[in-house]
Amino acid sequence: MNDNNNNENIVLPNGSDLVLSVSPHVSNRDNTRGIMLKVVLALVPAMIAGVWFFGLDALRVILLTAAFTVLAEALWCAMLKKPVKANVFDGSALVTGVLLACNLPSAAPWWVCLIGAFIAIWLGKQIFGGLGRNPFNPALVARVALLIALPAIMTTWPTPHNDAETSATPLGIVGTTTKITGHSQAARQNFQTVDNSSSLKEYFIGNRGGCLGETSAIALLIGGLALIAMKLIKWQVPVCFIGTVAVITGATHLLAPGVTPGPLFHVMTGGLLLGAFFMATDMVTSPISTRGCVFFAIGCGVITSVIRIWGNYPEGVSFSILLMNALVPLIDRWCLARPFGYTVKREKA
Repeated sequence: MNDNNNNENIVLPNGSDLVLSVSPHVSNRDNTRGIMLKVVLALVPAMIAGVWFFGLDALRVILLTAAFTVLAEALWCAMLKKPVKANVFDGSALVTGVLLACNLPSAAPWWVCLIGAFIAIWLGKQIFGGLGRNPFNPALVARVALLIALPAIMTTWPTPHNDAETSATPLGIVGTTTKITGHSQAARQNFQTVDNSSSLKEYFIGNRGGCLGETSAIALLIGGLALIAMKLIKWQVPVCFIGTVAVITGATHLLAPGVTPGPLFHVMTGGLLLGAFFMATDMVTSPISTRGCVFFAIGCGVITSVIRIWGNYPEGVSFSILLMNALVPLIDRWCLARPFGYTVKREKA
């Protein structure tokens, strides 16, 4: 074919040289195992921080939950005569175990790790058909089940660098503090003991009570940014989740400072960063479309804020993600993109 403008010959390929295939036409070298190992790698800073602040007990919990989730996966596959090796070595059970450990106190007994692992794998994942079919995040299913069944154990928080002592978490202190309406001096100082510049620095580093993997904001930010850089998660989910919590708590604090602390306190305490970066972004249990992810994350932020400010539980991240997981099919249906050239046929009256 001759191009009159450039006077160049363009040779078109022969039909036999073309590959005819169905969609999707975009592929990459990542497989399930590779993705899961990258997620574990992104969690390493949070795990190191947990071991640093809570000692070898934190390492014990991490190793036990990881081993027990892999064991639960292998037993389920063996009982149902599924390929054991393929399912165990895809890395999904390992990720579930590490995430579950990050949601447990470092003082959790071994049998709590065992029960949580089997709840996560059997009730949170395999009962629905295995990886890719579970509607809820397995680690959060186990965390909430343990919290409801064993509240005393799940809310006993060792003091950093001193496992012999326990202390309340910052959110726990806020939850037991009497709310003061208005703008009086007492209202403005109601949360001064936990919401001040010195305390915020400690929260950022991780020197506070809480689940072993959620205390260090800087470690979670490093891991979360790594996930975004590796393009394993959509940045809209953590940004909209964290942003919604910051806006709602900030507005509430501005209007009624004695009802809830400021937005920085809420962002750096509890499991918000862990949930926003590592659990709300789960590929299986989050929406497919970008617009759907935005609505999903905003919903998580609204529910988290409502529970934290007005609910009976001091923390609402786990509940909010599970509730929004249940709405993912509706969100996907609502935000489904219209195929190119698609038109709706209207019936004649």
